[in-house]
Amino acid sequence: MPVAAVFGSARIVEGEAEYAVAYRMGALLAEEGWTVMTGGYAGAMEAASRGAGEAGGHVVGVTVSAWAGRNSANRWVIDERPAPDLVARLGELMSADAAIAVGGGIGTLAEVALAWNLRQKDRRDAGPLILVGAPWARIVPHLASTLIIDDADVEIVRLAADPEAAIAYLPPRPSSLS
Repeated sequence: MPVAAVFGSARIVEGEAEYAVAYRMGALLAEEGWTVMTGGYAGAMEAASRGAGEAGGHVVGVTVSAWAGRNSANRWVIDERPAPDLVARLGELMSADAAIAVGGGIGTLAEVALAWNLRQKDRRDAGPLILVGAPWARIVPHLASTLIIDDADVEIVRLAADPEAAIAYLPPRPSSLS
């Protein structure tokens, strides 16, 4: 079963628009037969996990065993994979067949930058990097106009207005995460 890593802010809560987007993204991924992998905690991670879980999908949460104040994954995670630190956690998340960001904050920006850079370095093996929502549609062109990012680098990123548009960028049969 292919795996999609979903990134987003831990600071959002149920009832907010960004939570609904992450929930819908998780549900659509599960309906399409994808395993949903998140950082495992609250906010968008919980929403995507919940959406996938309620749609009957498999949910992986990559948590950090050494973080104080974060004891365990959200209740929608079926398969918790504790990483010893943030770097190992990012490595596990980057092993997914697709990377999808739904809004987010500084942590999400770091995850997107890493996923983007890995795809820039080895375009052959990396799955899609999909950024969902209007903020990303403003950020990517801004970065391209202010940093050293060429057109080929921008083409790596797929901008989607909503989860339904994001699903269209997924390959029909990507390889599975072991």
